[in-house]
Amino acid sequence: MREFWAGVRTLGRGFGWWRRRPRVMAAALLPAALVGAALTAGLIVLGAFLPEIVASVTPWADGWASGWAAAIRLLVGAALLAGAVVLAVATFTALSLFVGEPFYDRVWRSVESAQAEAVPDAGYGMWRAAGDAISLVLRGLGIAMLTLAVGFVPVAGAVLAAVLGATFSGWMLADELTARALTARGLGPVERRALRRASRARVLGFGVATHLCLLVPLGAVIAMPAAVAGSTLLAHTLLERAQDSGTRG
Repeated sequence: MREFWAGVRTLGRGFGWWRRRPRVMAAALLPAALVGAALTAGLIVLGAFLPEIVASVTPWADGWASGWAAAIRLLVGAALLAGAVVLAVATFTALSLFVGEPFYDRVWRSVESAQAEAVPDAGYGMWRAAGDAISLVLRGLGIAMLTLAVGFVPVAGAVLAAVLGATFSGWMLADELTARALTARGLGPVERRALRRASRARVLGFGVATHLCLLVPLGAVIAMPAAVAGSTLLAHTLLERAQDSGTRG
C-alpha cells in the first residue's frame, strides 16, 4: 500500500506543476475542455435515455413481478453506465492527448527540463498521437465490455464493476501517459512494460488516482495537464529504479 500511495502522490506532484509552470499548464486546458464538454454532453444524453435503453434490452422482464423487474433493470442500468464511464474516460484521454498534442508536449518538455539537463528527442508527433489515441479507445472499449459483463453479477456487480473499471482503466492510463517520456528515450513496448511491472503498485496508484480525477467533469479538465506532468515524473522514477537495480546487479 505504501507504493500505491506513492503513485497517488506522484499525481499530486503533477498538480504541483500548476504552481511551477502556470502558463504552460493553463494553455493545455483548452483541448481538455473542448473534449470534456462533448463527452459530458454525451453522458448526460445517455443518462436521460437510460431507462428507455434498459427497457428495450430487457423485454423478457416485462412479465416478471414488478419488484424483480425493477431490480434486474436497475442492475442492467448500472452495468451500462459503468461501462460507459470507463469508455468515456479512455476516449477523453485519447482525444485530449491527440487534439492537444502541441500543448501537452510543452507540459512534458517543461517537466523534462526541470528534471534533467537536456530534454530527450521525443520523436512523437501527430501520427504517433493518432495511433496511440486509436489504441487507447480500443483498449477502453475492451475494458468497458468487461465492466459491463461484471456489472451483471447479482448484488455485488455494481461494486465489482466500479473496482475493476478503476483498476484496469488506471493501469491503461498510466501506460499511455508514461509512453511519451519513455519512448523519447528509445524504449520500446517491451522495455516500457518491464519498467511498469517492476513498480506495479506505484504505477497502479498513479493510474487509479488519475482515473478517479477524470470522472469529475471540471476536475478532468484541470487534471489532464497535471496527469501529463505527473506521468513524466513517474517515468523518471521508473528509470531511476531500473538504473539502481542495474547498478546493484
